[in-house]
Amino acid sequence: MYWCKLKITPIAALLGGLLLLSGLQACRPDKTQSNGTLKYFDIAGFFRADTAKLTKLNPRVDKTVTHNGVTENKTVQIPNWGQEFNLFIQSDINRPAWKNSYTVLNTDSLIIYTAKTSDLRTTKILIKKNKDKVKWMVIYNHTKNLLYETKEKLSYFPDSVYQIEKSQQVRLMGKNLYRIKGELKK
Repeated sequence: MYWCKLKITPIAALLGGLLLLSGLQACRPDKTQSNGTLKYFDIAGFFRADTAKLTKLNPRVDKTVTHNGVTENKTVQIPNWGQEFNLFIQSDINRPAWKNSYTVLNTDSLIIYTAKTSDLRTTKILIKKNKDKVKWMVIYNHTKNLLYETKEKLSYFPDSVYQIEKSQQVRLMGKNLYRIKGELKK
């Protein structure tokens, strides 16, 4: 019994196939260097650990969101810290293809990674440490193509404050400025 007859056109099949392929691309696991060690600081691992810690603590957050000069402030509890820190996690530079793509300046208390070419999304990372503990981290991202240009400045002070500043210029749509600041309540 065929109660629903569905006609699939060749164009619909092609679009569906492309959509499926793009979805499969997103399911790839993160890759480390071939011997399993990381060349650069493990940003993704650091934020996964902080995500687990903050999920367990479940702190209240004084969150301020500004879009093109309009500001809203609320005290909230973040239900998904992994999603909240997603831009930070996506800024991890430990991919095999990028193993020689960054210059490294490493002192006792500061690590600076700078992209050697302008085509890399993450252009600079600054990490201030006290012994082995991260005191703060600032990440700069930049993406530019024919349709849009995005600049991001991501700042994180563990157990205290995180901030995302983003400007996006989209062709035919104009410019948008975003700022998200979360202050953890003690």
